[in-house]
Amino acid sequence: MSVYTPGQRWISDGEAELGLGTVLNCDVRTVTVLFPISQETRTYSARQAPLTRVAFGSGDRIQSAQGWHLRVEDSREVDGLIVYIGEDENGEPRELPETRLADSLQFDQARDRLLTGQVDRNDWFDLRFRTLRHHQRIEQNPALGFAGPKIDLISHQLYIADEVAGRHAPRVLLADEVGLGKTIEAGLILHRLLLTGRVERALILVPDSLTHQWLVELLRRFALEVTLLDEAQSQAYGESNPFEAGQLILASQQWLFANSHRQAQALAGDWDLLIVDEAHHLHWTPGGAGADYACVARLAQATPGLLLLTATPEQMGLESHFARLKLLDPERYRSLEAFRQEKRGYAQVAEAIDLLEQLPGPLHKSPNESAQIQARIAAVIDDADSRALLATLANPESGEDQQQAAQDQLREQLLDRHGTGRVMFRNSRRHVGGFPSRRLNVTPLELPLPYRRVLRRLEQNTDTLGERLVEPGLDHPEIMLYLDAMHRALAEDPLNEPWWRFDPRVTWLLEKLTEIGEEKLLVIAHERETVLELAEGLRVLAGVHAPVFHEGLSLLERDRAAAAFADPEEGYQLLICSEIGSEGRNFQFCRHLVMFDLPLHPDQLEQRIGRLDRIGQRHEIEIHVPVFRHSPGERLLRWYREGMDAFGAPHGVGSELFGAFGDALVEALQDPTGLDEVIHETRALFEVRLAEQDAGRNRLLELNACRPVKAGEVIAAIKELDDDPALPRYLDRALDIFGVDSQDIGGELLHLQPSSQMQGGLPGLTKGEDGFSATFSRARALARDDVQRLSWEHPLVREMMSRLLGGTMGNTALATLRHPSIPGGRLMVEHIFRTYCPAPKALHVSRFLPATAVRVLLDETGANLSDKVSFDGLARHLGKVKKAPARELIKSRQGQLRELMDKAEEEAARELPSIIEAAQSRMHRQLNSELARLKALATHNPAVREDEIRALENELAGLSDAIENTRLRLDAVRVIVTLDANA
Repeated sequence: MSVYTPGQRWISDGEAELGLGTVLNCDVRTVTVLFPISQETRTYSARQAPLTRVAFGSGDRIQSAQGWHLRVEDSREVDGLIVYIGEDENGEPRELPETRLADSLQFDQARDRLLTGQVDRNDWFDLRFRTLRHHQRIEQNPALGFAGPKIDLISHQLYIADEVAGRHAPRVLLADEVGLGKTIEAGLILHRLLLTGRVERALILVPDSLTHQWLVELLRRFALEVTLLDEAQSQAYGESNPFEAGQLILASQQWLFANSHRQAQALAGDWDLLIVDEAHHLHWTPGGAGADYACVARLAQATPGLLLLTATPEQMGLESHFARLKLLDPERYRSLEAFRQEKRGYAQVAEAIDLLEQLPGPLHKSPNESAQIQARIAAVIDDADSRALLATLANPESGEDQQQAAQDQLREQLLDRHGTGRVMFRNSRRHVGGFPSRRLNVTPLELPLPYRRVLRRLEQNTDTLGERLVEPGLDHPEIMLYLDAMHRALAEDPLNEPWWRFDPRVTWLLEKLTEIGEEKLLVIAHERETVLELAEGLRVLAGVHAPVFHEGLSLLERDRAAAAFADPEEGYQLLICSEIGSEGRNFQFCRHLVMFDLPLHPDQLEQRIGRLDRIGQRHEIEIHVPVFRHSPGERLLRWYREGMDAFGAPHGVGSELFGAFGDALVEALQDPTGLDEVIHETRALFEVRLAEQDAGRNRLLELNACRPVKAGEVIAAIKELDDDPALPRYLDRALDIFGVDSQDIGGELLHLQPSSQMQGGLPGLTKGEDGFSATFSRARALARDDVQRLSWEHPLVREMMSRLLGGTMGNTALATLRHPSIPGGRLMVEHIFRTYCPAPKALHVSRFLPATAVRVLLDETGANLSDKVSFDGLARHLGKVKKAPARELIKSRQGQLRELMDKAEEEAARELPSIIEAAQSRMHRQLNSELARLKALATHNPAVREDEIRALENELAGLSDAIENTRLRLDAVRVIVTLDANA
């Protein structure tokens, strides 16, 4: 075990990018090291710390914290600390204690390992250099973070992810309609932020029923391992904070919101990002906030990044929607009344954007018509840039290309500066397109006598029956819609005949199963008891076995039921769900939906349909509704169909319509005389609201939520990485070196399995276990849940690259070369230098200046052969050398090797200024443009936060300093000895 003393200087073997560290304190068990240049602190086990002591030898040149340099001649140890002795730049004798070494000092492990005779295999050296080149290329690809996830390349999802993940501490509401992939958007944003270092810790809060689904989704699609917390697991941590058990924590909302102690622990978690699913369930009114909303508000205030997910942002009304936006930006959304007023102005902006389509080619219009269009657009423009674009667009002498460019720019400016998409992204099926149609199939059935009796009793004794119905937890007036529940609740005799024996819906359902053949069918009913008793009835009456899915099951039991239904070969044909089955679960592999009864609220109706009507659904959706004639259910069906076209497509106004006419509807369900009037009034308001949406806010949101050109660029960058021919070649070499067996099992599939020689544990591979199947094909991976997709972002690939770049593996080698044109006995040294730019992770400096390789090949005279002899060309002709003679040769040539390494450093240094200049140019070109855009946008759109602009200014300054201070360090060195070609 190493002996640690405060003040000693060490570097991390696995995280060399942290820079030079200083031991802060130590005891018999741990050692704590501060890495000042990267603003990081690490605590390690004293017995197994992955640290290397920094110790320089004679001839080495080192820098002090004050900036002067020392050429080392000797050293001594004082109280466990090294004091270096030598001469400074002026030839004056000086001493430099290690405590005063510059924090930015580099430690050339390759040089020291080589000079002490430590050499690795040639193929390790080759792989290290290739890894460095690939890493440099991939880190600068704009698709970084998006190419690895196992997803379809869908434009609106990738546009939103790219737009949001590019912001400083993004705070947005993801509000796509049900089935358009909000979870995937959130996963993409999280994955990108993690890979770029902008996020290290994230808290994900989801409804209890969706925790396991999120867990599986993040693992299967994004290869992200999260810690799922509940009370039992939290108690296992004793007095420790369970929210510090991992970097990514997933927890149930219901559990956290009900426990103030756990809330306080979560608040102490120091998160970078908070994700809240189903955010419309958070309760807030102008008079006060519910415990759930208050908890999220406290977490949101303490967390830089915030993603709120909801498919129905205005489900609980405009006030509730305002409350979500207030969580995102309390300063921006202070006044509910101001928000109402702002919303009314969106129609003008949407109209102006539509009018832009009419302006190119003004010669085809009358001057008066063109002037009117210009005036209406100009009414929402208040800056010189936009007015100039409008003038170009309307000028008859402008060329067609000029007009098109002006139209595109002006449209973008209107969306940017006046649209609402800065904090909210909402796509609809209408805007995205490509969704299958829905078809409603209604089957009228006769009311059986027992149901007629309970309806009659309800009509005659509403007050007294109400008390009896509340006891089993059934609410009036909903109870009148669920006749089986009424029959169950009002049964006088506990041995009364079960409803499924006389209910014609059961017989109808059995006939429907036969009619659809082998196709799958999802049944949703309102009550849990209905689900259980229907499953029992099908089993008893026809021997049909069906899994059930309801709120009384544990998460694991629900998952098993869903999996039993989803299995395409051995799964059940039928799944019976309670209302909980319409929340969050995805059954798009099924196209038949049976509504065994109808929910009273339009949003619940849409949630039911949304389980099937999702991205990935390839068939027309068949919605089957068995309904009793002259019943409340039949009247409700009429209101849904005739009042709002509820079964045709999502429209987002159902909640408002129910709020306006819900009371009148309930009366009409009992007394049909007023039903026609309720339907007529509902229809009138429905059409008004749709027209307003098309003209105003929703139109702007749709235009802003996916900009096709930008989305196309992201997809093109992803496909470039998907089709990269270098990946299979690289992975084949890496797997061989790391000791992983790869077997082609056909169908574009590989099976990866650890061999007995595997070097340490690797993601998904543990010695003695079977490994996993994988493919490079995105389509093949999407077709099978059990197949992983190999990419540059796959954890296995990233881990192997990280070990190569972060450790010493392959940073030295010795090889022989036989070539007829080169005499034997000559020496060449191949140096691989690497840019070193220590900076806080959050700056993501590698997008502009990733670790960049500079290769210098010198012969024994010091002549630079780099341009004449390529790396690949040389590597093909090299031979192996055993370690013992390799060490002897290095020992005998130490002086010469030192001189050549010094010479190589001078040669490499000549290339550094151009590397820095190119990186600064890339950085300023991108960030200055973004900063100018944000500042211009802030004068028109209050959704641009002041701290966002300030953060970007600080980021630009920090990046500029970090890039300017970039240095080169020797990353790897290979000695090459020529042999006589005729020997």
